[in-house]
Amino acid sequence: MRVDLHNHTYLCKHASGTIESYILQAIEKGIDIFGFSCHNPMDYDEKYRMRFEEFDEYTKEVLRLKQKYQDKIEILLALEMDFLPHRMELLDKRLLDTPLDYLIGSVHFLDDWGFDNPEFIGEYKKRNMRECWMEYLECIKKMAESKLFQIVGHFDLLKVFNHTPPKEVFFKIQEVLQVLAQNQVALEINASGLRKPIGEQYPSREILQEAYNLGVYITFGSDAHQQEHVGFGYETCRQLAQSVGYHQAVFFRNKKRFVYDF
Repeated sequence: MRVDLHNHTYLCKHASGTIESYILQAIEKGIDIFGFSCHNPMDYDEKYRMRFEEFDEYTKEVLRLKQKYQDKIEILLALEMDFLPHRMELLDKRLLDTPLDYLIGSVHFLDDWGFDNPEFIGEYKKRNMRECWMEYLECIKKMAESKLFQIVGHFDLLKVFNHTPPKEVFFKIQEVLQVLAQNQVALEINASGLRKPIGEQYPSREILQEAYNLGVYITFGSDAHQQEHVGFGYETCRQLAQSVGYHQAVFFRNKKRFVYDF
């Protein structure tokens, strides 16, 4: 079975194509279960996400198309939510209480720095990367401990512009993976890094091997922002997962976990 849980829509303002076009592409790619997880609306970073008043449009359109294509593919409805420990009030209770299939928790900011946005790449010259990695990993840890999310998005995203984690922070990576295992939060293998300057999926092979050793669940996601991204890099990610020992992954319906063979 083939599952793809991390995909966006035009409503996030930095993706293109219709929701239906993504579904048609997923059907063509032979994907069995396809999840939409567009960026959550919030009163922050509003340039790159849907507005609160568009959330109903998002849910209604995904559910309409879920019904339309139910004989060809299973469509899931979710959100990718930003976790900002210093701004917890931005985790809107209305969204957390909405009956979604799953929530992907992601960290895109260190304090107010959107570190994966090319617009702010100059900030890297001002930062101590060991400190950045420690702060980033602590955010991921707190996110997993919150028990609000079923999946952690792009675990080592901070490497996007080739700032890979230094060896001296690997103990922290192991600590965070242990927290994922303890809280049964899934780690996604996200293909979008293959399209970025790092040229590598999230997470790295080394991290994925440690996740397997610790019994962390995995999922797969294209992180599609264009129709052409749907299913991108899946075979690379699947083979990587199998090479470290994984042969099962998970998906979620109504926030309940299901295990499948891939």
